[in-house]
Amino acid sequence: MLATSLFASLSAFAVPAGNLPLMPWPQQVEQPAGGGRFALDNRLTIRIEGDDLAGAVTRWRERIGLQTGWQMMPQNGTPDKPTIAITVKTRVDAQPLPDSDESYSLKVDANGVKLDAATRFGALRGMETLLQLVENRADNSAIPFVDIHDSPRFPWRGILIDSARHFMPLDTLRRQIDGIAAARMNVFHWHLTDDQGWRFASRHFPQLQEKGSDGLFYTQDEMKAIVQYATDRGVRVVPEIDLPGHATALAVAMPELIAAPGPYQIERGWGVFKPLLDPSNEKVYEFIDTLIGEVTEIFPDPWLHIGGDEVDASQWKASKKIQQFMRDNTLKDEHALQAWFNQRVEKILEKHQRRMVGWDEIAHPDLPHSILIQSWQGQDALGEVSKNNYRGILSAGFYLDQAQPASYHYRNEVQPAGLNGQDRIKAGETAQSWAFTLPRLKGSAVKGSFTLIRQAGGWRGFIDFAGKSRRMVRDIDWRTPEQVSFRVDTWMGELKPVLTLSKETLSGYMLVGNVRYPTDGQKLAAVPTGIQPGVPDEQQAKNNLLGGEVALWAEIINPQVIDTRLWPRAFVVAERLWSAKDVNNEENMYQRLAAVDAWSAVSVGLQQHAQAQRQMIRLANGSDTIPLQIFAEALEPAQYYTRQHLKFQAGHYDLSEPLNRLADVLPAESNKVRELNRQVDALIKNRGNRAALQAVRQQLQYWQQNVPAVMPLLAQNYQLKPLVPVAQQVDAVSAIGLSLLEAMENDRLFGAGEVATMQAQLDKAAQAQDETILALVSPVEKLLRAGK
Repeated sequence: MLATSLFASLSAFAVPAGNLPLMPWPQQVEQPAGGGRFALDNRLTIRIEGDDLAGAVTRWRERIGLQTGWQMMPQNGTPDKPTIAITVKTRVDAQPLPDSDESYSLKVDANGVKLDAATRFGALRGMETLLQLVENRADNSAIPFVDIHDSPRFPWRGILIDSARHFMPLDTLRRQIDGIAAARMNVFHWHLTDDQGWRFASRHFPQLQEKGSDGLFYTQDEMKAIVQYATDRGVRVVPEIDLPGHATALAVAMPELIAAPGPYQIERGWGVFKPLLDPSNEKVYEFIDTLIGEVTEIFPDPWLHIGGDEVDASQWKASKKIQQFMRDNTLKDEHALQAWFNQRVEKILEKHQRRMVGWDEIAHPDLPHSILIQSWQGQDALGEVSKNNYRGILSAGFYLDQAQPASYHYRNEVQPAGLNGQDRIKAGETAQSWAFTLPRLKGSAVKGSFTLIRQAGGWRGFIDFAGKSRRMVRDIDWRTPEQVSFRVDTWMGELKPVLTLSKETLSGYMLVGNVRYPTDGQKLAAVPTGIQPGVPDEQQAKNNLLGGEVALWAEIINPQVIDTRLWPRAFVVAERLWSAKDVNNEENMYQRLAAVDAWSAVSVGLQQHAQAQRQMIRLANGSDTIPLQIFAEALEPAQYYTRQHLKFQAGHYDLSEPLNRLADVLPAESNKVRELNRQVDALIKNRGNRAALQAVRQQLQYWQQNVPAVMPLLAQNYQLKPLVPVAQQVDAVSAIGLSLLEAMENDRLFGAGEVATMQAQLDKAAQAQDETILALVSPVEKLLRAGK
């Protein structure tokens, strides 16, 4: 028994995780007060008792060799005194299941490593934790003494990969499965069919892949091999065959099953399209029955995803035959017709011993409670699902195809939260409410209202988006008596309004992620009545909220950039789904994320850095990419759906649009700018903080001095030329920041005209340019506000 615990159980108290390079953070981590480490060498051996885990010992030793740089000595037979002793309590089938026991205990002391697991799946998860602990020190490679007891918070922790919009080669998929396992996630959700391609090779209906895939599909042997590869790593594979919509590729091959006559062509654009299966045609169900039979021969998981989302009912409404069918079956609308269709499909799945998963749109009281709802609509929808005693998993807020900060995903909780009366105006408090309209680049404007409440000692507030439940806001900051800012997490990302409130109207912008969207509105006469969040009770949440999945849709992702989008941010989602709810310190998360980022590239073989470097070499037309890399550190891709919407406005929102810009290479957020923001905050809090001031100055000078070096690289490649003005703005914004630092040092204030000129320069530099945002503007603007 270890004498002193430095890290207590994280299930009871809201404390940050420790400083070990672990992600997800385990449920309980203890270290001895005196520290200590177990030294390793290349004679390291592993013994497994209680199960065989074919091939795992070889893989793990190879990975330790990669992490240490050693050529591992051969391990012959079963060692009597292994370096790592793994004991599996119960032998189970190798096929992972939704209720597989993934618990384990890991102890490292002077005697070596002891890993005890309930089943093979706990052993697989525990070894990923152990591999994260291997460190190369000044004098040796070692593992710190530690005692860990661990099991996941949620049983369903997955990643959806879209192979329909951009085809993903097998080696790309195997690498992502390695990442899923390394993050202690357990589901690979394989999106195999959509309007842009049919990737599932059918024996009975070969015309599907012959006509609907452009020759890019997976054979049945290839899909079986992927399932086996995932199984060996404790990862389930859940296939998705979209029904009844997202069916254009199917319509090309089998137009006789579609609600309106063809001919059809494979869709090259992105969006929601009209082809739908005909629910009144019995041949549709015969087709589905045969197809599902083929799918279940390949994919043994008990769940099968039918999609069911984004049904454009135009074809159903226009069909006299289908409208008569609806009248004959007393179906009041197209949603009822889809539910009727889903009931038939559910019976087919049941016949094949499978259960139905689908997106929010399949939710309907006529369907059995055995189905599972995957929510892209968010906690409101998921809360109602749970309250109605259906099971659900969350994907809203975990869309990693969007560029969003890791902290936004980290705050995204599966379980809906109530307001606990915080939105009620109490005696002695005053409130003001404002309606707003935020036009988007594509689609309807976002409308709603927000209310700010003056309370004793400060402010609190809430926001009401049309059709969505009320949310409390945070960090209310009155920059002037008329200008206010606050923060709130939304389905679009983190929203940060910067609004000027005049007597009756408001103006300004809302920062959606890192993109400014102009916003206007007016004052309301009274506090609006909002929608309260639908919060399931404790038992409903426990029984019905099973976890969540990352969604990686592939409109602007291809095999050349998939790792840069998915990793390392997927580890943050993995932690939200595995670790205790109160493991939520963002600064600590970022520290550990940096460690796991490096580890995953070396040990797991993920290519977030390799892919970025290859693209940098291509863009720079040579191997000297350092100036371009330094320049890129000041930038971020435009967040939310801004990049997609800009492509739509330009008429380029389709498969022909090359993903070859610098925006396609950039990580979702700039770590350099995030650190610069941290140093600026420290400096504003304490103007005498010389270390912070020097750190800010050095970073600004570094970017400014790099501009002459990067300019020739930008000018020589047509894919970079649009960023020449951005480089010029890096120079100008850095100069503003340096002048603000000098003024701060000398206690000098700028005049109102000078401040206005600098603000105008920053406002111009903050606009999206070639799908990028000059993230450097944010910390420099903070300095400007602080210097007024």
